[in-house]
Amino acid sequence: MSLPSREQIATALKSVSLFQDLEEPQFQRLAQHAMPRRAGPGEILFAEGDQCQGLYVIYSGAVRIFKQSAQGREQVLTIERAGGLVGELPVFDGGPHAASCEPTEHSVLLFLSKQDIRRCCREDPELALKVLASIGGRLRHLIMLVEQLSFLTVRNRLAALLLEIAGEGSTGSLSGTPVRVPFDLTQQEIAARVGTVRELVSRNMARLEHEGIIRLEGHTLVIPDLKRLEQEAHPES
Repeated sequence: MSLPSREQIATALKSVSLFQDLEEPQFQRLAQHAMPRRAGPGEILFAEGDQCQGLYVIYSGAVRIFKQSAQGREQVLTIERAGGLVGELPVFDGGPHAASCEPTEHSVLLFLSKQDIRRCCREDPELALKVLASIGGRLRHLIMLVEQLSFLTVRNRLAALLLEIAGEGSTGSLSGTPVRVPFDLTQQEIAARVGTVRELVSRNMARLEHEGIIRLEGHTLVIPDLKRLEQEAHPES
């Protein structure tokens, strides 16, 4: 996996919604300061409590943001893929990272220092407003996550995750023929995504399969009737 050139870095930054309104000189300055690096699964980019040095733009691959309890139980807050960014909040509030971050696959990341980002915000107030919008979107996602953990059952949350996965990479009609999507998450990884333990994931996956709502064929998830899965994910709608 080769590292991107400066031209490729500039093009990648222009695709990030946070930077789309920057003037060309600012793009070039950011591209010159962006430090590309490779990272793989299990490599911690930053840990909860670390002092923030800057943010990361995902050039390729994917990373997960997660919290971990003293007992070692994990809760995945979000997964960001190419074009996304992570670590932006402490760049501006001056505090430490509130969660940990690691790649879920082999990835290439672009690191931008706190000083460079803050300088760009001083030069372009519109960028500062977009930063606020990005942080606001992250906050809305976390509120939704708290709502799911508080009011939905493990079965509901599992169904919602399977719907999300189906929307990301499915083949087949969402209104007719069965949906088929690559599926290689372990039950432990699913448990971390939906806020439960592996045993409950195993039990609820088995029930959904027994009831014909989903079907696993090797590393493929098959959803015969998407509406039934939607009803499980949103029981009150």
